[in-house]
Amino acid sequence: MNVRHILSTLAGEVRQYKLPAVLTPVFVVLEVLMEVLIPFVIADLIDKGVEMGNYAVVAEDGVILIILALLALLFGIIAGKTSADASAGFAKNLRRAVFTNVQKFSFANIDKYSPPSLITRMTTDITNIQNSFMMMIRVAIRSPVMFLASFIMVLIIKPEMALIFAAVVPILGIGVGFLTVKTFPIFERVFKKYDSLNAVVRENIRGIRVVKSFVRESFEKKKFKTASADIYTEFVTAEKLMALMSPLMQFCVYLCIIMISLVGGQMIVFGDFTKGELISVISYTMQILMSFMMVAMVIVMITMARASAIRITEVLDEMPTVTNPENPVTEVADGSVSFENVSFSYAGNERKALDGVNLEIKSGEMIGILGGTGSAKSTLVQLIPRLYDATEGCVKVGGRDVKSYDVTALRNAVSMVLQKNVLFSGTISENLRWGNPKATDAELRHACKLAQADSFIESFPDKYETHIEQGGTNVSGGQRQRLCIARALLRRPKILI
Repeated sequence: MNVRHILSTLAGEVRQYKLPAVLTPVFVVLEVLMEVLIPFVIADLIDKGVEMGNYAVVAEDGVILIILALLALLFGIIAGKTSADASAGFAKNLRRAVFTNVQKFSFANIDKYSPPSLITRMTTDITNIQNSFMMMIRVAIRSPVMFLASFIMVLIIKPEMALIFAAVVPILGIGVGFLTVKTFPIFERVFKKYDSLNAVVRENIRGIRVVKSFVRESFEKKKFKTASADIYTEFVTAEKLMALMSPLMQFCVYLCIIMISLVGGQMIVFGDFTKGELISVISYTMQILMSFMMVAMVIVMITMARASAIRITEVLDEMPTVTNPENPVTEVADGSVSFENVSFSYAGNERKALDGVNLEIKSGEMIGILGGTGSAKSTLVQLIPRLYDATEGCVKVGGRDVKSYDVTALRNAVSMVLQKNVLFSGTISENLRWGNPKATDAELRHACKLAQADSFIESFPDKYETHIEQGGTNVSGGQRQRLCIARALLRRPKILI
C-alpha cells in the first residue's frame, strides 16, 4: 500500500485537533532552545565566575540558568498538554471513522474482516497509531532540533570537536537502520497473530457454556496457550533486536566522551580550551547522542505503527458493495417478491450457492422454503433486503429491481428474524423498539402477544423494563427468539422473513 496514501488518509482524521498538533512542535522547539542554552551558560559560569572568583558573574549566570530551566519546564508542560490533546483527539476521530465505515459494510464486506480482526484494529492498532502520532509531533521534532542546535553550539565553542561526531554518528545510524529493517516484518506478523488470539478469546467467551457442558476447558486452554505463545515468540525476537539499540547507544556515547576528554584535555594543557568549554561540549555530546536515541525510539514506534496504519487504512478504504443508485426509489409498493434466473456465489468461492433460481411470491402470501442443511435457504432470503447482491439475474420487490431502491427504504420494508437471535444490552422495551423507535407501550404488548412473549415478560419483576445482558444471555434461547419475532413485527413490514 502506498505510504503517501496511508498518510493522507490518516491525516484527514486530525481535523479539529490541527491547532494543538501544530502548536506542539512550536513549544517543543522553544523547550529545546532553552535546554541547549544551559550548557553554554554553565561554561561561562565556570570560566568567568568560579575560575576567576567573580561571584557577581556566578550570581548573574545562576539567575539566567534558573530562568532558562523554568522556561524549559513551562514549554515542556505546554507541549505535553497539546500533544496529548492532539493524539487523543486524533485517535478518537480515527476510531469513529473506522466504526462509521464498518456500519456501512454489506455482508460481503463483513465476510472479508472477521470480528476479532476489526476489534484489534479499533483498539490495539489505533492505540499504536496514537502513540506514534504523539511521538512524531513531539519527539520526532525534538530530536533533529536538539541535534542541530547542539551541533551548532559545539561549532561555536570549538569547531575541531565536531569532527569527533563525524566518526561516531555513522556507526549509530547504520546500526539503527539495520535493526529497523529487521524488526518491521516481525511487527507485521505480530498484529496478524493478535487477530488469532482475539478470535480464540472471543469464541471461548461466547461459547463458554458449551465448553463447560462438554468439559473442554483443557482443550481451550491449549488453544489459548498456543495463540499466546506465538505472539510471545515474535515479540521476544523483536525485543531482542531492539534491545541492541541501548548498548549501541551507550558505546557511542562513551566513545565520544573518551575522545572528547582526550582531545579536550590536551587542548586545556596547551591553553587552547577551557574547563567550562570542555564540560559544555560533553553536555552537548550527551544531547546529540540522546537525540539519536530518541530517533531510535520514534523509529521503533513508527515501525509498529506502520503495520497498524496499513490495517486501519484497509478498513477506511473498504467500499461497501451495496450502495444506493443515482436516483433511488424510496417507496416499496407492496410485498411481492420475484427471483428471475438468480445465481449467487460468495466472494472467493467459485461454487454457486444459488444457480438459476426462478421464484414468484405474491404480496400477502405465506411461503415456506424447505431444504437440507447448507442448501442456501438463508442465502436466498438475504438477497431480498440486499444484505448481499445477486451475482447473476434479478431480484425484485414490489415489482422493482432491489438495486433501484434506497437501501434504507428497502430494508425498512423487510423484517428478518435471523438464525442467530441477537439481543443488545438494555431493557426489553429498548430491544423491542429497534423494530420501531416510536412504538407505544400498547404496541409493544400487542407485538409480544402475537409472538407469544408477553406471558414470560410479565413474569419478570420489572416486566418490560427487565434488563437484558449483552447477547441476551440472561434469557433462554426460546425467549430470545420470541423477542426477536416481536421486534420484527413492530416494524409492520411489507415482507416478514
